Amino acid sequence: MTTLDSLGPSHRGRIKTVHGSHAISQRLMEMGLIEGSTIEVIRLAPLGDPMQVSIHDYNLSLRKSEAALVEVERCT
Repeated sequence: MTTLDSLGPSHRGRIKTVHGSHAISQRLMEMGLIEGSTIEVIRLAPLGDPMQVSIHDYNLSLRKSEAALVEVERCT
């Protein structure tokens, strides 16, 4: 297991859990980051923050601090 912020561009993972306070984890889940979903890192900003990911057929930008709360299992 690893966290979403440690994945590089073109890497995929399956979401296992979302950590953080209730408000933050609820917000992330409302954006589609739910357990069992497959997520792919599209690109990172030049300084690494934010990162663009693809989930449920749409793109989403996340801060590295938010991505660090998402535990994923790497997909091959």
